[in-house]
Formats: sequence, C-alpha cells, structure tokens
Amino acid sequence: MKIKNTEVKIIQGDITEVKTDAIVNAANNKLLMGGGVAGAIRKKGGKAIEDEALKKGPIEIGGAVSTSAGALKAKYVIHAATMGVDFKTNEVKIRDSCCSALKEAEKLKIGSIAFPALGCGVGGFPEVGAAKIMAQEVFRHLWFDYPNTVLKEITFVLFDKSAYDVFNKNVISYLEYIIHKIQSGPFITVDIIIELPQGIVMIERSNPPYGWAIPGGFLDYNESLEDCAVREAKEETSLDIYGLKQMHTYSRPGRDPRFHTVTCVFIAKGKGTPRADSDAANLKVFKPEEALKLNLAFDHKQVLRDYIENIKKLS
Repeated sequence: MKIKNTEVKIIQGDITEVKTDAIVNAANNKLLMGGGVAGAIRKKGGKAIEDEALKKGPIEIGGAVSTSAGALKAKYVIHAATMGVDFKTNEVKIRDSCCSALKEAEKLKIGSIAFPALGCGVGGFPEVGAAKIMAQEVFRHLWFDYPNTVLKEITFVLFDKSAYDVFNKNVISYLEYIIHKIQSGPFITVDIIIELPQGIVMIERSNPPYGWAIPGGFLDYNESLEDCAVREAKEETSLDIYGLKQMHTYSRPGRDPRFHTVTCVFIAKGKGTPRADSDAANLKVFKPEEALKLNLAFDHKQVLRDYIENIKKLS
C-alpha cells in the first residue's frame, strides 16, 4: 500500500538478502552484535560492521546510528537500540527506536529501508504489539513529521511465516484504517469569543462558508487546543488573548457545511487593537445581542446564544 508517495510492503524472507538502501538492526545500546538479527547481519555482512558500530557506541536505548553494510546487498545498516544488554524491551523502547531509525534514514537521504520485527527476537515482545507500534511510527513519520520524505519504500521483512502473517494483517490493516479515519474526519477546530470592553470580536469570512463568524480555525498537529486558540486569535484579529477558558464543545454532524468538524469554544479577554487579518475580510466589535442578528456561518448563532445564557448565569 502507499502512504502519500511511499510504498509500504510486508514480505517474508531473510533481511540480510533484501535489496534496499538500508536494513535495520534490532540492536542493543552497546551495539554488540551477538545473536538474533544482529548476529545474522554480522555473520553475512562481516565483522567490520560491528567494529564500525562499536566506535559509535554506546547509544541511548531508543536511539539509532548507521554504519556501512559490509558484504550485504544494502548500502547501510541502521542500528536501532531496542534494548540494553539485559535484553529487556518495551513499547516505549520499540517506538523510539523505530522513530530514530526512520530519522536516520532521512539523514542519509536514502530511498528505501527494511525493518525486522523490532523487539520480537531476544526481546520477546509480542509480534502483534510490535506490528502496531511500528505501523503507528511509520504513519506518523510519513504523514506528519516528514511529509516530503526521501523514502520511497519501507519494507517489513519477517523471517518466518507466522510472523509474516501477523505483520501482514496488523500493519496493513492498521494503516488503511487510520488513513481512512484521518481523511474522512472529524476535524478539530477552535473558536474564540474574544471579549473587549465594547463587546465581542466578530469576523466576516473571506472564504466559504461566507458570513460572519467567531474567530477560529483548525488545530495543527502537535498543537494544544489552548495554543491553537492563541494562534488563531492573533492571526485573524491581531489581538493577544488572556484569561482563556473553555465554554463548550460542539460536535453535531452538519454544523459545518464543508465536512464534519468538532470545535472547542473558548472565552478570552483581548488585548491590543483589533484588525482583520488572515482569511478575515472584515472585523467588527458587537454587543453579543447585536451579533445574533448577523448572517452567521456554521452553528455560531447557537454558540452565541449559549454564550449569552452563560453570561446571564454568571451575573
């Protein structure tokens, strides 16, 4: 399957025989290459791989470094530390080492990488769990962290049939599910009722759906609702806000004619000179009751009614 421009594949075979730019070694943090995948890489690729790795170690558990690949068909070996020399691993260590291996591939500017089942050999981590963790990290890397990735192919290579079946089922099905969910929504937004001494700030939208609206916008990845509210308020009204508090969350399907959105409405005080910016065609300050008479976009008439009722209860 494809995630954007990157092909994700599951194959059964010997990772040391795969034709790819880099293979991942499920390493210990000392980078000693004894048994398991590491031992197979050392045996087929040569001791020079381990010698080069040891010069770069030890590394943090969850980290990754790269070396040349000796006699292997790959160009590089990326050593991802899934455990210490105690051979103990867990979800966090597998997640971090997978993430680090992908980042190392970006540094190397390579087009393809092959992973074994991280943590499932001497680490004894359940294959189903590892498959889902690694699928999540691959998705996050390609969809959010590196949308312009150099990677064109990511392959999961499983040595035996049972492991292949587990990864083939859980990686592909998970990725297909999450991509469908993200593309179909719902999408998270924030709206901010900004209070000034003379009233509340309303913007006239320059993009459809047209009409007047409470300032707000879409939540960015890796952004909190509160940070989004501060950013959107500044972008659309040029105001700094303070005293931020949540009023209510609105999630009714159909509240947004474009697609299903869920919005968290905040109330905040504004500081500065209000000025229309970003996708706001106009900006004015209204008394809440006057704002209700505007041609309002979305479900903002209901939001303002709830806000006015909220004010009455507090007065």
